[in-house]
Amino acid sequence: MTKFSTEDKLSAVYRYLNGNESFALISSSMGTAKSEVIKWVQHYHHHGAEAFMKSYAGYSVQFKLDVLNYMNEQGTSIRETAAHFNIPSHSLIIQWKKQVELQGIDALTPKKKGRPSMPKKNHGSMNDQVPAEGSLEALKAENERLRMENAYFKKVECLSSKQGKITKQDKVQVVHELRHEYPLKALLVLADLPRSTYYYYVKNFGRPDLDRELKRLIQSIYDDHEGRFGYRRIRDELRNRGHKVNHKKVQRIMKELGLKCLVRIKKYRSYKGTVGMIAPNILNRNFTADRPYEKWVTDITEFKLFGEKLYFSPILDLFNGEIITYTISTRPAYSLVSTMLEQAFEQLTDDCSLMIHSDQGWHYQMKQYHHALRKRGITQSMSRKGNCFDNAVIENFFGIMKSELLYLKEFHSVDHFKSELAKYIEYYNHRRIKAKLKGMSPVKYRTHAQEAA
Repeated sequence: MTKFSTEDKLSAVYRYLNGNESFALISSSMGTAKSEVIKWVQHYHHHGAEAFMKSYAGYSVQFKLDVLNYMNEQGTSIRETAAHFNIPSHSLIIQWKKQVELQGIDALTPKKKGRPSMPKKNHGSMNDQVPAEGSLEALKAENERLRMENAYFKKVECLSSKQGKITKQDKVQVVHELRHEYPLKALLVLADLPRSTYYYYVKNFGRPDLDRELKRLIQSIYDDHEGRFGYRRIRDELRNRGHKVNHKKVQRIMKELGLKCLVRIKKYRSYKGTVGMIAPNILNRNFTADRPYEKWVTDITEFKLFGEKLYFSPILDLFNGEIITYTISTRPAYSLVSTMLEQAFEQLTDDCSLMIHSDQGWHYQMKQYHHALRKRGITQSMSRKGNCFDNAVIENFFGIMKSELLYLKEFHSVDHFKSELAKYIEYYNHRRIKAKLKGMSPVKYRTHAQEAA
């Protein structure tokens, strides 16, 4: 099978995203399977160009369980799950799934390569031999082991982070505290710590933490944004505050602190077939705009709260990702979209040359919708049938918003959720920075661009 470089894969992705070539045409020209090109595009949408950078392929047992749990809970396919976690081959997930089903979780533990080592001969005295099962010595040894485990896990529970994970430093601290009561070798086995790792951290116990202030800043930024920022965005915020830090260092420190950004979940679909007029795909995945109020995108997503459904309809400006306006309702009626348009039109001036892009949802096929756009001289554009990538920007926003609000906070009522949604939109527009906006929020970027002009 032909091996493709990072440049080859990115070139194939860009060819497809330009909208002029199909998966089949690209795969045929490259001499590979259509599924391979689809996989590259999926990985790119989740991770960008970094999806094709070579990385260490050793996966821990916990990572494998996280992948399988995510697939079961979210109902994603094996290929979608592989793209989400940037796993190069989806066959690995199939293998992990079979192992768990046939042999249990222990089967996920990687086996050591090479020949198994020969058992060491015991040249010690009779006292070094394993006591016979059921003997008094065996009972004493078992009792001592249980005491050691109980003491270890009690201390671990006290030190574990709020994310429910124990860091290596925490393990070393616990082992170091218990080393006088129990054998160090047994403690290291229990903690799953290599001797070299233990002695490395012990050696540095007395030294000042050079990253102490940076850790405090990272924790502060993470808490201030309620866990919505990943390591890249935290790096950008640190730079905004005058701290130039490599993203890999931020990622390592976040891992040490047990800080992790949330994931996103699928959105509501409003497609019901052809029930009205279908507009051409004029936007054609050109998701860039030279000025505000030039290109808008819109769609509808669904929330399920307190036994009822809520439907959310925003408009997003492609110039800076700003949410122009939004409506929310308990029913996906046409008024959800018409009211949104009325609110958005209030911000337009007479000299605006605007395009609005949507999917082929039934709301956007209505005569009333076409008439409202024509009346204001607005060009209408629609995604191709069943192609979510044609409206990827608004889809991406829904994923972010659900991860950072719906699945992050607890709500007491529907009214409480609506109140928090309004606060989040204000936060998203005015405070949430983006790398592609040069580390600025959408409103600040728009203001900066207007001042520069």
